[in-house]
Amino acid sequence: MQEKPGLEDTLALMKDLRRRCEWDAAQTHESLRPYLLEEAYEVDDAIRAGNDRLLREELGDLLLQVLFHSVVAEERGAFDFGDVAEGFLRKMKTRHPHLYEGGERQRWEEMKAKKRDSIVDGLPADLPSLHRAFRLQDRAAGIGFDWPDATGAAEKVEEELAEVREEVARGGLPSAYGVPDERLEEELGDLLFAVVNLSRKLGVHPSLALDKANVKFAARFQGIERLARERGIDVKSAGLDVLDGLWEEVKKG
Repeated sequence: MQEKPGLEDTLALMKDLRRRCEWDAAQTHESLRPYLLEEAYEVDDAIRAGNDRLLREELGDLLLQVLFHSVVAEERGAFDFGDVAEGFLRKMKTRHPHLYEGGERQRWEEMKAKKRDSIVDGLPADLPSLHRAFRLQDRAAGIGFDWPDATGAAEKVEEELAEVREEVARGGLPSAYGVPDERLEEELGDLLFAVVNLSRKLGVHPSLALDKANVKFAARFQGIERLARERGIDVKSAGLDVLDGLWEEVKKG
């Protein structure tokens, strides 16, 4: 049986492309940024779809980006793929001292906290908001700023919801042009942050939970639209009572 290609083969091909393909040769770290983000999202879509064939293909495209950046860096004299691999091996062993260094098992965030001056160090500002909130809270927990259990986090959600209701009662609604009331916007942000913290304490990533809720809502509303078409109902003018009735049918179905 022929041996499958390995990382050395992929790296050699990438270097060859940099020598002989005009487009590949012209790329820089900066020009490749959009492709790296796009490929990461495509991997995520393949995982979401549960499609192994597509996942294998998209992981290859993501690997291309790792190889591309490594070769560009090598040409600049900054570092090469071997340095990337060395850093990976060192980091993974450090993350698991109980397996490789004869040490005790430790939480990763607690280990990292010892090396940071601030919880925001190294955390990309452009992370999706839900994930950034989750990571900020996880890092704060790594230095002991955390509820002992989910009870305190749940009570905080209730407290923030009460403050949102107070702002609504005060009249903090959007202007006629859709501009949000600043105080209400702030309180809603606090509420969302508290819900993220509750999710974290319960071992659920809020981004994944919301993603599943989005999928469920979209599927159910498409069910409403299907039933409406079958019954000759115009969803745009049917009104809340009719749509709510269809919603309950879809939920039971």
